[in-house]
Amino acid sequence: MNGDFSFEIMAHIGVIQQHQTGWTKELNIISWNGNSPKYDIRDWSPNHEHMSRGITLNEAEMARMIEAVAEKGKEIKSLFDNARKKEAKEMER
Repeated sequence: MNGDFSFEIMAHIGVIQQHQTGWTKELNIISWNGNSPKYDIRDWSPNHEHMSRGITLNEAEMARMIEAVAEKGKEIKSLFDNARKKEAKEMER
């Protein structure tokens, strides 16, 4: 990322994944360049000095994403369950 920006992590919501490298995929609320805070998902170095590209969502977008996942919850779970079963069968071979 270029150095012409500033950010402030307003709230750390949680770690989504811990990588073997020490980096973490996190959900945070971040203010970019002093603007209104947004939900932010991206990988961070252990000291939060370096970051990967990520995705930001405003409050309405995050609410809609949560609603969409909730509406499709059973269907989504079924897709992942079927994928895991397929992977397990392939590993048995």
